[in-house]
Amino acid sequence: MLSSLAPTPSLSVTRPDLSSLGMKAVHLDTVHGPAHVVRSARDISEKTRFHAMRIHAKDLRFYEILEETLPQQFEYRYFVLENALTGDWAIQPFFFVTQDLVVGLPFRFRKVVGQVRKLWPRCLKLKMMMIGCAAAEGQLDSAEPWAVEALQEVIEKYARLVKTSLVLLKDFPASYRAALSPFSKGGYRRVPSMPAATLDLNFTSFDDYLQNKLSKVFRKNLRRKFREASASAPLVLEVVTNVTSIIDEVFPLYLQTYSRSQFHFEKLTPEYFCEIGQRMPDRVHYFLWRQNGRLVAFSLCLVHEGVLYDLDVGMDYSVALDLHLYFVTLRDILQWAINQGLKTYHTGPLNYDPKLHLKLDLAPLDLYARHMSRWINPIFKIAIAYLEPTRHDPVLARFHNAFELR
Repeated sequence: MLSSLAPTPSLSVTRPDLSSLGMKAVHLDTVHGPAHVVRSARDISEKTRFHAMRIHAKDLRFYEILEETLPQQFEYRYFVLENALTGDWAIQPFFFVTQDLVVGLPFRFRKVVGQVRKLWPRCLKLKMMMIGCAAAEGQLDSAEPWAVEALQEVIEKYARLVKTSLVLLKDFPASYRAALSPFSKGGYRRVPSMPAATLDLNFTSFDDYLQNKLSKVFRKNLRRKFREASASAPLVLEVVTNVTSIIDEVFPLYLQTYSRSQFHFEKLTPEYFCEIGQRMPDRVHYFLWRQNGRLVAFSLCLVHEGVLYDLDVGMDYSVALDLHLYFVTLRDILQWAINQGLKTYHTGPLNYDPKLHLKLDLAPLDLYARHMSRWINPIFKIAIAYLEPTRHDPVLARFHNAFELR
């Protein structure tokens, strides 16, 4: 089942206030009207920013937070696109990053490249212009044909202006394939990225999900884990919208989880976890689990339009395995979401083996890649098909909807 999070047109207002851009912006033209490139969301008027990305759980506030709390990791930019005929507009965030192309490949391949890098340190490390989000899935402010066409045109013009060879549309849900088809036809190669996963919450309770969705063997395994966890001091769940006052407890748990992952792109900061709660309290929910008063796990989630997005987690690994915290925390989150009447649980990439047994559906994400040289691009399009990471994860092929990744 393809992701149901289909793109819809932007909640745009006509004639945005772009007077604040002035000399701060690079001004370009597209067949549909003016296009502007700014370095900071703050260069765009507050009124215009308020309406950008509002149809998404991660509206422009989320991008502003990333820009301000992860400043050393990426160079942020924003396209502001105008339709001269209708007065419609759209804002598309993007960023520059030096990306390691082998990060998702098997260890044996990375080991070979590591030897090469002793002589050639930048081997397969390339500076890219990435369209989308530095710390989440890609999304369009507007999926209207004019906006996609203007975006494709301005990307090429700006990439050549700043002499960037590689352009990547990062982690766009498969529901955008029709809207982004001009990119596929215009020199870009679409390849699968590591997918997210979803679960329809058409259950009356977690026990109902356990009984009717999962296999008998895995159901028995889960119940054993829950019994073992309950034999220890009880875990107490609290749901809050802000963790600024306890960030010294929260952030070390994130670092523990981050250090255990073999795939790294962004590294979040204490400021990120504080700001998102302060500036997006209408959507942010922090799930906090304590044992004997000590924080042992947290999960940062966004709730929007009936969907709970599980974004970032942290666990105390001195107890996480004994307490089976991965499964305990998921159980509590799903039960909370069901109680709230939410319809869908959505979680990010990786850790596919438990998701397979928990009967989650893959939510395919796509990369659209292009080299700006017309001579190199045909070779690059072949190479990127072999470098894409999903072909090296054997668990993905076992999901019932794995064919949708392609």
